[in-house]
Amino acid sequence: MYDYIKGQVTRVTPEYVVVEQQGIGYQLFTPNPFAFRKSEEVIQVYTHFHVREDTQQLMGFLDLSQRELFRKLILVSGIGPKGALAILTSGEPNHVIQAIEREDESFLVKFPGVGKKTARQMILDLKGKLNDLIDVEQFDFTKDEPTLFDSSHANHELEEAMLALTALGYSERELTKIRPLLKGNDTLQTTDHFIKKALQLLFSSK
Repeated sequence: MYDYIKGQVTRVTPEYVVVEQQGIGYQLFTPNPFAFRKSEEVIQVYTHFHVREDTQQLMGFLDLSQRELFRKLILVSGIGPKGALAILTSGEPNHVIQAIEREDESFLVKFPGVGKKTARQMILDLKGKLNDLIDVEQFDFTKDEPTLFDSSHANHELEEAMLALTALGYSERELTKIRPLLKGNDTLQTTDHFIKKALQLLFSSK
């Protein structure tokens, strides 16, 4: 229904962003909302309109490969939109595709909500059907943020990252375990940086 939206990001939350276009604010659920940032710059966001009997949601993706892989994932039994977004947050599309092609169940079960049964179903349903996505052109609209923030700002960014990871399905126990490692890392200043580092730690601990 909608292929993409061009507009300005006016709001960023742990679960979604709002992109305004011609006076209308579109609520877009996205793998990592903090990969976006509020700005007057006009960006292009690829979309997927998900309709169920009880809800209608618009999903947003910064690059086309994410959107196309999302559409493949939600066709797998046991993976809904929230689970597919969590997989895309935790792994680059190419890494997910390679794991499916290698039948690497041990890698796939590291994603929140993915057990052995779902990992096996992903492989059965998608192996050999994703190679065309590797060559999909990708666009990166994000820019590196300046790192000159005070500690209170860094703490705020850390808390936002924790909220985003909770929304993706990571447990309080998992996040409590890695929080000290994140808080003591002075190189992490933006929420996006905290999320990426947290995901690395979460994957290495499983």
